Amino acid sequence: MGAGGATAAPRVSWTRACAQVNSLGQAACGALRVTAATEHVHAFGVTAQVLPTGFGPLDLRGAYGIPANGGTGQTVAVVDAFNDPHAAADLAVYRSQYGLPACTVASGCFKQVSQTGSTTRLPRNNAGWSGEISLDLDMVSAIAPNARIVLVEASSATIPALGSAVNEAVKLGARFVSNSYGGAETGIELNWDSEYFNHPGVAITASSGDSGYGPEYPAASPDVTAVGGTSLVRSSSSPRGWSESAWSTSSTEGTGSGCSAYEAKPGWQTDSGCSRRTIADVSAVADPATGVAVYQSYGANGWQVYGGTSVGAPLIAAVYADAGTSQPAVPAADPYHAAATVPGALNDVTTGATTSCSPSYLCAAGPHYDGPTGLGTPQGLTAFAG
Repeated sequence: MGAGGATAAPRVSWTRACAQVNSLGQAACGALRVTAATEHVHAFGVTAQVLPTGFGPLDLRGAYGIPANGGTGQTVAVVDAFNDPHAAADLAVYRSQYGLPACTVASGCFKQVSQTGSTTRLPRNNAGWSGEISLDLDMVSAIAPNARIVLVEASSATIPALGSAVNEAVKLGARFVSNSYGGAETGIELNWDSEYFNHPGVAITASSGDSGYGPEYPAASPDVTAVGGTSLVRSSSSPRGWSESAWSTSSTEGTGSGCSAYEAKPGWQTDSGCSRRTIADVSAVADPATGVAVYQSYGANGWQVYGGTSVGAPLIAAVYADAGTSQPAVPAADPYHAAATVPGALNDVTTGATTSCSPSYLCAAGPHYDGPTGLGTPQGLTAFAG
């Protein structure tokens, strides 16, 4: 896996936080909860001087060259379905465990609202989506600890409800919006693009999916930055200190990628093997075997390890926030411009494949652009700065 000297990721058992969906217009969250993680901390609350299992903020910022104390003056929104009644309390535990500044409702740093903006009439509670919510809030905190966070909860796991939550997030002032969910493509998505995801100058991220080769929506929308997934391991022989490969557990379990059946190819995307929109644009850690630490007390027993491309969507949204307001109308174009003009702006992921396909770059990592990992993973903020 990756460069020599890297420690290969072990196989682990995991379960999907949200049930998979088969109906058009329905979406499932992409959070994968590891079921065999051994914790060295107390199950609930903060354990001083002992770190939970899974990558924490220092690991993630170190792997991706992200400066500490980012996000000042920015607002990052996390869009999910249903309600997590412990969201604020769990966020406080995660941030306290890792020494991050507090982000509370009382201080105005954290806000939890429905898709209509209500703080009192929230959707019904849902244990599965609460895992996704915990993961998303913790990843934003890890990468952009000084940003304000808005959690917008849709009334259902449908694209129209989740899309309405995206609109509400932008209405509330978020310039960076994370979407860690997806469903099957359908011809009606062209209408959804304009109704929910067309927000010029707003960096909207979407996870590419966890079922291997095959496009999902909203990652297929040209209005979003589609985020694929990697296996991230420490590497003693790499100057970076880390090695990455495209995440794949099996032909049906791994980072999503592919060629859209409906979406036109955006002008900033130039790969030649797909005449329409190609997924993904960039990537970040997703393999549950190299997963991240998450604190979740509703639907789970405190400290957990999570993977899935749901890790990458909030992580990349937070990287955009650290970099500041994007200049292009569609911030997904930023990494493409940087890759063409700034050598080393991204970590090029060149190994790993989810299956066999034609052309092969749509499902196999290789030099420069490929479907599973896009242009690569962050190496600092340059590729996301506009």
